[in-house]
Amino acid sequence: MKTFTALAANILVGFSILAGTLSTNALANEYTEGKVTVDHPWSRPTPPGVPMGVGYMAITNGGGSDITLTSAATPRAENVSIHESTMKDGNMSMRPLKEGLAIPAGKTVELKPHSYHLMLEKLKGPLKEGESIPLTLTFEGAADMDVELSVEPLDGSMQKKDNGMDHSGH
Repeated sequence: MKTFTALAANILVGFSILAGTLSTNALANEYTEGKVTVDHPWSRPTPPGVPMGVGYMAITNGGGSDITLTSAATPRAENVSIHESTMKDGNMSMRPLKEGLAIPAGKTVELKPHSYHLMLEKLKGPLKEGESIPLTLTFEGAADMDVELSVEPLDGSMQKKDNGMDHSGH
């Protein structure tokens, strides 16, 4: 009986490891074009009638010279602009980066909440959780890249599930 219990436990551990690997690989969306890698492009869902969305990702320049993200486009919005949010004297402000976003050689720049991000302006419809939004990134000094923004839940990074119990409210 002990052998059967040990075998069953090993099988469950194996399935857990395999499931963890599969879900990690399924969630990992990375795009590479030449020396540029875009990791985990994502967005948030938008309520109906809200004309703006956001785009986040990490852009790595593995090349030997600086590049610049100069623009982006998606069929889901009339315009996409590159912005930076900053906090000064307790006030959050946002400004467009009209000259683009520099990605230094050998560095990674993160587009994330309260920092650099893409603004998807004049959306043609709400962004819904689970969707993939096509997006073309245009660079100076590197090839254009087609990626997809995964529309993820607002609290997706906050939810922790343990033994089937949701602890996101804690």
